[in-house]
Amino acid sequence: MNERAHSARTLDNKIGLWPRRPQQIFAARVGGAGLTGIPNQETLETIFPPIADYAFLSDCENSLLVAPTGAIEWFCIPKPHDPSIFGTLLDRAAGSFRLAPVDSAVPAHRQYVPGTMVLATTWQTRSGWLIVNDFLAVAPWYRTGERSDHHRRTPGDFDAKHVLVRTATCLHGSVDILLNCEPSFDYGRVDAEWEYEGTAYDEVKTTNPDFPHLTLAGDMRFGIEGRAVRARHRLTEGETSFAVLSWTDSPAPSTRAEVDTCRAETSRFWRDWIDGGRFPDHPWREFLQRSALTLKGLTYAPTGALLAAPTTSLPENIGGGRNWDYRFTWVRDAAFTLRALHALGFDTEADDFLAFLGDVLEPQGGVMSGKRMRAALQVLYPVDGAGTPTESELDHLTGYGGSRPVRVGNAAYNQVQFDILGAIVDCVFEHTRSRDSLSERSWRIVVQAVETSLKCWKDPDRGIWEVRGEPQHFTFSKVMCWVAVDRGARLAALRGERDRADDWWNAAQEIHADVCEKAVDEQGRFTQSYGSNELDASLLLLPLLGFLPADDERIRKTVLAIADELSDGPFVYRYRTATTDDGIGGENEGSFTVCSFWLVSALVEIGELDRARTNCEKLVGSASALGLFGEELDPKTARHLGNFPQALTHLALINAVLHVIEAEQRASETLTGVAGSPSWWNAAGKDDRSTTII
Repeated sequence: MNERAHSARTLDNKIGLWPRRPQQIFAARVGGAGLTGIPNQETLETIFPPIADYAFLSDCENSLLVAPTGAIEWFCIPKPHDPSIFGTLLDRAAGSFRLAPVDSAVPAHRQYVPGTMVLATTWQTRSGWLIVNDFLAVAPWYRTGERSDHHRRTPGDFDAKHVLVRTATCLHGSVDILLNCEPSFDYGRVDAEWEYEGTAYDEVKTTNPDFPHLTLAGDMRFGIEGRAVRARHRLTEGETSFAVLSWTDSPAPSTRAEVDTCRAETSRFWRDWIDGGRFPDHPWREFLQRSALTLKGLTYAPTGALLAAPTTSLPENIGGGRNWDYRFTWVRDAAFTLRALHALGFDTEADDFLAFLGDVLEPQGGVMSGKRMRAALQVLYPVDGAGTPTESELDHLTGYGGSRPVRVGNAAYNQVQFDILGAIVDCVFEHTRSRDSLSERSWRIVVQAVETSLKCWKDPDRGIWEVRGEPQHFTFSKVMCWVAVDRGARLAALRGERDRADDWWNAAQEIHADVCEKAVDEQGRFTQSYGSNELDASLLLLPLLGFLPADDERIRKTVLAIADELSDGPFVYRYRTATTDDGIGGENEGSFTVCSFWLVSALVEIGELDRARTNCEKLVGSASALGLFGEELDPKTARHLGNFPQALTHLALINAVLHVIEAEQRASETLTGVAGSPSWWNAAGKDDRSTTII
């Protein structure tokens, strides 16, 4: 071992920072730099692709990220919150799966096949051109005579096949391709063990007893080299090779014809779905459709849950400690999800998401007492609705760009956050308005959420941002308790429960008056918490929630103050980290993209259409090359930060873009609208008490 390698190994043993099995690219960049001490942050960052350069693939059960090099660097099975089998995203030694030209690392072009979740990567080499297609297969329902053991929602016409398909086609000349599949189970702690299946070289499988069994098959000759399976093959113009990685007992495609059929079925699934939406004829239509496809990809079809993001511990500040696990579904996302999906015409997904909320919020056995519901209610849930996502740290991983700790699970699940009560009731409220119906199960959830809100709204909590400092009387939490009681009163009136509706209405007025008295500063602006002078981006939602009319001077001052004082151009920060006790010690973070889109919607509401349009243009222009958004953006570099892609950001994008488009149409008097239904349920959307409480 030479001196430089010995130094690296000593560092590894001493601080656990470097990968145990550095890949060639890592060794070249770090070793070539002549380092003999701890690598600096810039060096660590260079060995990870920018977050925005990853592609996202899904089959509505599993999802993965593909680096621009053609390597799959993040993949967790069998459920999204389970340990990774490919984890290079968080440690360059934690496993990956690459299919690409032998001598190229930078593709000529990448795109999604329009209207699908099929990734097409085009490569130019010195001898020819190659295109690689990657997708997680979805097929017509194939469980003939067999029920799924994990589907809770009504099965559709399609289902995930639990198969990853990769094809490589030579477009011109000849290209040598290299396949390198190196799974490493349990977040890189256990290397895969392989053996051949059959008498040839075209199929191998893992034999690790305590982990999902993987089978890799294709039309190339595979060689087993330690934890890796490798193949090398020369393609000439018009030739195609394929590889299929499966984690199922069902037959996987094994011939070129079956692979082609599989791709056609997968494309049909995605295009049939997107064709069912209502999208405006507008230049931003493409962003709306890609956001909708991303949200669909983040759903967990067996239960109807929605992942916040498919990743964990992508940093909000490179090299910092704001690294969280988002592979769960957050209750507060419910109302935003329903608004976006209903607005685009995707009612089935909204139905399924509400059914998931019913599963996790209502214990078996029927009606809950308020006490039982509050004890059972969590801020977030695994997508299968089972268990509690307790938080722990993975000390053996370097983290993305050296950002540690790497966390799995999320301790916020049992925080006290009262805003989720309003999200639950607003979720049911929006669903009722859209579907003209209110089930008894949903009504029971409403009753218990409202009664819990009435008991706790005067107490401090951790707030929407899940601060790990001391609980505060956060303004947004109070407003969402008002939302719960206000929406509950309207629904009670529609059910004919006059006494309950009147009681709740009076309570809602009390909460409203309390917020207006205690959450407004001397300048007439709403503040982060009672008695504070701090601004908070969550307050941008006040006009969208109907807390006060958009032309109320307090609303206008709050929105403009956030736009001027808590923003860097169109990029909005959640709050000032230096003066907010969030438990992270004032560590910096990027702008929150969801807040930036909230500002667009709020500006439209207060009549600042030109400013809203300008901000929206800049924000959609900051999307990744594939139209995706992470949690945050660095305003100075436009670098994406945080977990990727993030559902809440894409939900906010849809709402903001539709706000701008509809406002432009109204301004030009071209909006025709849809005739309102005469149904009595339309009264649920009225703001006048005399109409709703009768």
